[in-house]
Amino acid sequence: MSLRKYAEKRDFTKTPEPRGGSSAGSGTRAFVIQKHEASHLHYDFRLEIGGTLKSWAVPKGIPFSKGEKRLAMHVEDHPISYRDFEGIIPKGQYGGGTVMVWDYGTFEPQSHAPAKDLAEGKLHFVLHGKKLSGEWYLVRLKKDEKQWLLIRGGDNMKPISKKQDDTSALSGKSMKRLATGARVWHSKSAASTPKLLPFFEPMMAKLLKSPPPGDWQYEIKYDGFRALAFRGNGSVQLISRNGKDLGKRFPEVVAALRKFSTENTVFDGEVVALDSKGRSSFQLLQTFEPGAESPPLFYYIFDLPQQDGEDLRSLPLDIRREKLKKLVRRSSGILRLSEDLGSDGAALLVQARKLGLEGLIGKRKDSPYEAGRRSGAWIKLKTHQEQEFVIGGYSDPAGARPYFGALLVGVFQRGKLAFCGKVGTGFNDSTLRTLHRQFQKLTIAKCPFENLSESGTGMTRAEIKRSHWLKPELVCEIRFSEWTRDAKLRQPVFLGLREDKDAADVMREEAS
Repeated sequence: MSLRKYAEKRDFTKTPEPRGGSSAGSGTRAFVIQKHEASHLHYDFRLEIGGTLKSWAVPKGIPFSKGEKRLAMHVEDHPISYRDFEGIIPKGQYGGGTVMVWDYGTFEPQSHAPAKDLAEGKLHFVLHGKKLSGEWYLVRLKKDEKQWLLIRGGDNMKPISKKQDDTSALSGKSMKRLATGARVWHSKSAASTPKLLPFFEPMMAKLLKSPPPGDWQYEIKYDGFRALAFRGNGSVQLISRNGKDLGKRFPEVVAALRKFSTENTVFDGEVVALDSKGRSSFQLLQTFEPGAESPPLFYYIFDLPQQDGEDLRSLPLDIRREKLKKLVRRSSGILRLSEDLGSDGAALLVQARKLGLEGLIGKRKDSPYEAGRRSGAWIKLKTHQEQEFVIGGYSDPAGARPYFGALLVGVFQRGKLAFCGKVGTGFNDSTLRTLHRQFQKLTIAKCPFENLSESGTGMTRAEIKRSHWLKPELVCEIRFSEWTRDAKLRQPVFLGLREDKDAADVMREEAS
């Protein structure tokens, strides 16, 4: 649908809202809910369908109880780039007031034709957000084309606390902080333009089975912690993809970044530990402790979303890379440039397998930096199966092993935790002890897996009865040989805990 109405209502020399533009569908669909304090407080509910954000204003907020309904007024489509917008719209402008990114994530339409469903007046979908999870419906009322109902489906959801309701899922700021602390943006040339971008989620890569045709540039896929480095006002922040501070854990990286002469700059890269053959190893990174004898640690930088206060995210990748090369090649030691390997993805993937690398990352040379998106402009090709899983329980130890026997892990499907298997290898005494200590804070009485009582789980009733259950909050990295026909892991090996990903975001990765 055209964004003409969106553009007609706004003066982009005065409002900070993005001019935007439509975007091709990515396969992974985004949603965002923005809390908007304008003439009256409401929540703007937006779903990525057909290259734009289909939008509704929900005056009384999101329903949490099964069957609960809230009026939702259909408004003009917004550009995809609007999902990252947070700040102040100046008074006198359309929608003038404070805007917060209240929640964001992905959604699953429960049909193969969501645009058609929407046109017919009923859309069933599942949200996977930072705050929201589960099923909802949008149903159009016949008496008024603009009036819809947002209805909670599935099970009841625990209501959001007052603190959560007043906390941005993007920046962690309250409405008051956004209203009093944020600058009012007018245009790129305005003196009030912020010097350093606020935190945003990094651009993500889509998993493919084989290299696609086209003009691609390939790099090594590193097995570490994805981290954005924000350097401004003489300080450096190293932030994980889910907003956690990694600076205290990796002070050497922070110290090296402080030596750059550039200010108000954002780097995107991966903190990795290298084994004796120069390959990144997530298991070795887990053992890294500041000040202790540890494996070689490096921050491989592969993108430059901002430099000296200039937002570079709309520029093509090859231009951002040229700017990055001029900066990073002047550095040495712990900071390294992620090198270009060429454009022959098939040959490079064969070589990556021979060298025992995790895989390759491919990027379109003309691609902009799409914060928080998995649009397909960046892809990943793996040499083996490896992904994140949520720990939902554990079994008792057997034989000489202390603490516990195996982890019980799963992924989220339609807002519920699905059991994927037992993981009994990849531990030493130290990891067994550390994990068991963390488990004690997360113990619950009820099994968190929705399907553990079903046949084909690989566990007997007696084993299930003896298992210990945990709040599904801890995320771990697992390497395995393959998925079985009944969606279980074959030959899984524990690699370590992932502090940089939220449990609600963990779903099965399937290559297309």
